[in-house]
Amino acid sequence: MKHIFIIGVGLIGGSFALDIKKQNSECTIYGIDKDDAHLNEAIELGVIDKKSKLEDLDKADLVVVAIPVDATLKVLPKVLDNVSDHAIVFDAGSTKEDICTKVKDHPKRRNYLAAHPIAGTEYSGPSAAIYGLYKNKTNIICEVEETAFKLQEKALKLFSELGMRIRYMNPKAHDKHIAYVSHLSHISSFMLGKTVIDKEKNERDIFDMAGSGFESTVRLAKSSPAMWTPIFEQNKTNVIETLDEYINNLKHFKKLMEDGDFEAVYKEMETTNHITDILNGIK
Repeated sequence: MKHIFIIGVGLIGGSFALDIKKQNSECTIYGIDKDDAHLNEAIELGVIDKKSKLEDLDKADLVVVAIPVDATLKVLPKVLDNVSDHAIVFDAGSTKEDICTKVKDHPKRRNYLAAHPIAGTEYSGPSAAIYGLYKNKTNIICEVEETAFKLQEKALKLFSELGMRIRYMNPKAHDKHIAYVSHLSHISSFMLGKTVIDKEKNERDIFDMAGSGFESTVRLAKSSPAMWTPIFEQNKTNVIETLDEYINNLKHFKKLMEDGDFEAVYKEMETTNHITDILNGIK
């Protein structure tokens, strides 16, 4: 693949660009972004080689769509309108059902692979792009049967070269499960940060007293609202369901403390320690 187009040259798209270029130094990485300053920064940092636009996608071998999911709904059909039959297009969105539905009847649906690499940091923009972001990370592929087999092979070969694990899932199941393991954790982080900011008016006190536990728990509160608001909107039903369960657990824990039942508090935490065993299985 010689002509690689990255739509959205921030953390996700930029990291793909860096890794692809490392794997294939002879390819040309083109960047498309609504923010021209991002494109200039991406060129200065060596994330992309050239600026481009949607009208140039007819020469693309690979197109990576790495923009907020609401923008993906608008841009993905236009991408498919412009690519040739031999191009593979994949996105990296954290929701899949709405996006797959949007292009299900597109004449070039076979060119599109619905993907969600479970990778990222709390930072955004071209300067956040890093080598090796996807190594040993899971990439969830949805509706693989809708993508032309030869084009699937191109994408899966790339994911393998980047060191990714592949899981297959239908879009509805993906959105339900990801609400628990990703979307809820971001909401929890944002709201913990909000609670502390609301109650601790002295910012110096927050800085001086915050330990590593607080810092790690609110890390995700640094994430981009422009990216996460559309995710919550598209996955609203599943996110509300997870929030209901989370709030019930918080209320239960509060009631145990109000009742002075600290033996039960201990048992709740001890049972939950099992999460360590689960996560230790993920390298």
